[in-house]
Amino acid sequence: MTVITIEQLPARLANGRTLAGLDLGDKTIGVAVSDRGFSFAHPRPVIIRRKFSLDAAVLLALLTKENVGAVAIGLPINMDGSEGPRAQKSRAFVRNMARLSDLPFVFWDERLSTVAAERTLIEMDFSRAKRAGKIDSAAAAFILQGVLDRLQSLDTADRTGPDPSSDA
Repeated sequence: MTVITIEQLPARLANGRTLAGLDLGDKTIGVAVSDRGFSFAHPRPVIIRRKFSLDAAVLLALLTKENVGAVAIGLPINMDGSEGPRAQKSRAFVRNMARLSDLPFVFWDERLSTVAAERTLIEMDFSRAKRAGKIDSAAAAFILQGVLDRLQSLDTADRTGPDPSSDA
C-alpha cells in the first residue's frame, strides 16, 4: 500500500502533476483537484457511490484525466483524537484502491471540514437541496486546501531554513 506523508508529496508531484482531495461519504465521494501551482483546490462533481469496483473505475478515470500524481484523503478522526469506524472505512478504501493503482495517498485529519464546507455554502446562500449535492465536493476542497496550505508552509520553511525562534 502506498501511503505517504505530507513531506513526501512534493517528489510525487513533479512534471505538471496535480493533487486530488477526497471526502468519502456513505452515498457520495467528494472530489477536488489542485491547480498545477498547488495554490487552490477546485471542487469537481461528486461521484455517486454504487459499488466499490464501479466507484473506483470512475474515480481513477477522473484522476487520470486531471493528471493527478497523489491523493489526499480525509481521515475522520474523532474530536478526542481517536479513530472510529468512519476512519477505518477510509483506511479500507485506500487499501482497496492500492490494489488498482500505484497512486500514493496521504491521510489528512478532516475534523470539521464538512462543518466548514456547510457554513461556506450557507454563506453563499445555497438552498438546503443544493447544499446536499455539493457538500462532499466542498468538503474535499477544504481537505485539499488544508494540504496545499501545509505544502506551502513546508516550502517556505525549506527556503528560509529553520525557524530561529524554535528550539530545533
